[in-house]
Amino acid sequence: MRRLAVLCSVAWALSLAACGSSSSTKIDATPGGGDGGTGADAPVTTDGGTSGLTLQYPDITVAAGAENTQCVVVNLHNATSLHIHEVHNTLSQMSHHLIVYTTNDTTEQPVPFNCQPFTDTLNPAKGAPIMVSQKKDDDLVLPTGVGFTFAANQMIRLEMHYINTTDADMTANATIRFTAMPDAEFTDEAGFLFIGDPDINIPPMSTLTVGPVFFPLPSDYNNVNFFDITGHEHHLGTNVKIWTGPGAGGPFTSVYDIPGWDWSSPATQFFNPAFQVPAGGGFQFQCDYNNTTMSTVKFGESALDEMCFFWTYYYPNKGAKVCFHTDQLPGGFNSCCPGGLGCNMLGGP
Repeated sequence: MRRLAVLCSVAWALSLAACGSSSSTKIDATPGGGDGGTGADAPVTTDGGTSGLTLQYPDITVAAGAENTQCVVVNLHNATSLHIHEVHNTLSQMSHHLIVYTTNDTTEQPVPFNCQPFTDTLNPAKGAPIMVSQKKDDDLVLPTGVGFTFAANQMIRLEMHYINTTDADMTANATIRFTAMPDAEFTDEAGFLFIGDPDINIPPMSTLTVGPVFFPLPSDYNNVNFFDITGHEHHLGTNVKIWTGPGAGGPFTSVYDIPGWDWSSPATQFFNPAFQVPAGGGFQFQCDYNNTTMSTVKFGESALDEMCFFWTYYYPNKGAKVCFHTDQLPGGFNSCCPGGLGCNMLGGP
């Protein structure tokens, strides 16, 4: 019973976290929106699918004090399949973060609607995340030969978490630019991995360190090449550090330790050449916090809650996963979704 209760608690918590230029076409914008904001349809601008496509997450008027997560689903109308080598996201000031997915949905939903974070991550039949951005200007350039494959008429889901902490209505939006490589240059499909720890409980007016926590990688990730890492916390976060090692006892090699790390614009560490984690090894990570409020702060999806996560890109692709460690069970517990123990409680297989 204790094990089931803890799994339910963790599952509930994670369910919250959880080129060229030619004549272009554009979807007409019409009024719309969901709770917490009003917006228009999401326009798509494309050069005909030869090398570049641009998506505009529509303007949303966010009321003072409002916070929400909303999505749009759109067809890129690319005439042929593409191998995407670069994704460039630009976020407005009110945008807390943006997640870009490929999706197998067949119906467009260009008007922003309320949605659950990471829904498409938990069911590989639905699609997969290809980029998470918290920085206001975030450019992901993949290694030579590595790309994300888009089918012809690829459907894309954009998930935006926005918050307005001011006393006036503000606008949230985002622009996403996809740049393709020549088909002949493509060699490997890129993958995405998200790892974290929900065991956050920061007393008022105090500091806290979560970890160091060791997360053993599933054997699927033996011999994959990691090339990009970004740490993620919310507004009380002061630092994220990450190491790799052959096991929980080390020795460990630092792969993410950024001087002056900033939670609102977390640095991305790019590796050229890419690195591998020793077979049977994993990532060790640590998150630091300074709670300057008079309230206890715990894990949660709100920008006013906290998180301890990092995401990394790698190749060849083994499937996108959201992984977590918790010490709420004796000896600690690790799982990756989809496919791991407790994932069905998150709505995934």
